[in-house]
This record gives sequence, structure tokens and C-alpha cells, in this order.
Amino acid sequence: MTGRIRTHRAASPWLFLLPGLAVTAAFTLYPFLSTVGKAFTDARTLTPGHWTGLANFHAMLEDEQFWVALRNSGLYVLLVVPFTVLLPLLLALLVEKQLPGVTFFRSAFYTPVVASVVVVSLIWVWMLDDRGLVNGILRALDTGPVDFLGDEWLLLLSAMALTVWKGLGYYMVVYLAALGNVPRELHEAAAVDGAGALRRFTSVTVPAVRSTMVLVGALSSVSAFKVFSEVFLMAGPSGGPAGQDTTLVMLVQRTGTGLGGRVGYASAVSLVVFAVTLLLMLLVLRADRKEAP
Repeated sequence: MTGRIRTHRAASPWLFLLPGLAVTAAFTLYPFLSTVGKAFTDARTLTPGHWTGLANFHAMLEDEQFWVALRNSGLYVLLVVPFTVLLPLLLALLVEKQLPGVTFFRSAFYTPVVASVVVVSLIWVWMLDDRGLVNGILRALDTGPVDFLGDEWLLLLSAMALTVWKGLGYYMVVYLAALGNVPRELHEAAAVDGAGALRRFTSVTVPAVRSTMVLVGALSSVSAFKVFSEVFLMAGPSGGPAGQDTTLVMLVQRTGTGLGGRVGYASAVSLVVFAVTLLLMLLVLRADRKEAP
């Protein structure tokens, strides 16, 4: 009898975990393992395909569109992450003070986060169109219209600006939580020692929220490298002029969908995206450990 009770007690936690484990296995683990398996086949949408080994990866190395997509995704990380790490911190410092009307500005800065990325992207497209608000202002200033959506680099930079703008409010809230744990005594002691605002920021604030900055850097790196919606909605399914604004996730979507989709090749590109995002996470965590006292 005692043995049965012990067995039931040992099994009880697993019974509570079983629904969550089943959902995770069905919608996360199985699709991942299926993608890994298909990456080494010539599978298409309507056919399971046959084992081809590393053929998809060899084809990837010779695919010019893959290198264009890898370049764009890499540039997205290099240019977006620094802004999404620093700007929300500065914004949090501005709105953390208990001033009249600060609640309104906190809500205003957070509004883009809760807005649909589709709606926000379409608004930006309308603003940056040849007859949009931005070019209307430029015409009024006699500086002429700028082809934001027709030039490959301006289009990519516009999508990056949209990504940064939409993520500001979310990361601002993360920093506000971290700043609330910074002892006021540290700032007061630094002020007594004659440290100015910039000196207190670099010597007190940044070290105190360094772990949060690492977290924001890791999250924004992965998000930037896997960007899809912003570029897809602004550049269109073709990926901008001659497909020069295609990202890796857009390449996966383009090659792996449709009746003739190359599912095997798209799965191989997906594995590259997974490997690079995992590498980015490891690099950020390694840098955090090196800087830790």
C-alpha cells in the first residue's frame, strides 16, 4: 500500500505536465524534427521526396538569392539591435520620473506595441509612398520626393526604422522594471561626488541594468534576424526591386509554399536560420559572462 502511494505521488506531477508536454510535442518538437528530416530530402508540397543528403545545402551555397537574403538579415541585426538596446533605455529614463502627464506619454509610446504589425506597416507604406505624407512635406520644402519604397537600400532602412519604432515601447517597459530596482542612494552618492547626468548614466545606470541590456540584446537579435512581416508588407512578396530586399524568412516562405514549393530546400534554409539565431544567443550570453565581475 505504501509503495502504491509513493508511485502515485511520483506520477502526479507528470499528470499535470502531460497536457502541456503533449501540446509542445505536437506543435513544436514534431514540426522541428520534421523540418530537420526534410532538409535532407527533395520534398515538395505534394510529394514526400527522397533522401538527397547535403544537396540542398550545396544548392544553397550556389543560390544568389540566399546570399542576398543572408546579407539583409545580417544587416538587420547589425543596424537594428544597437538602437533597440539603447533608445528604449533612454526613453525609460525620460518617462520614469513622476511628472504631470507622464502616464499619457508612457501609453503613447507603448501604443505601437499593441497595434497590429500589418496595420502599422500599411500606415508606414502610405506615409512613405510617392504621394504620401513624408513626400508631401518634402515637396512643400522643395526638396523633391524620395523613392523610399522603390530603392532597395531606402526600403530596407525604412523597414528597419519601422522595426525599431514598433519595439521601443515594449523594451521601454522592460527597462522601466529594471530601473525601478536601481537604488536611489547610488545616484545620490554619485551626485554628491560631483558626477553629472552623463557620468551617472554611464557609471551607475548602465552597470545596474547591464543584465537587462543583455536580455534586450538577445531578444532583439533573434527577432531582427527572423524579421518577416515588416519587410514583406513594405517590399511585397517579390522582396523589393529584383528581390534585393528579401530576408531569410521571406526566402523560406517563397520557396516552401505553393503547389510546387520546394519544401526540402526551404527546410534547409530554416535550419540555417535556427543555427544562426542560436549562435547569436550564445554570443550574447558569452559576452555577458566575460563582462561579469
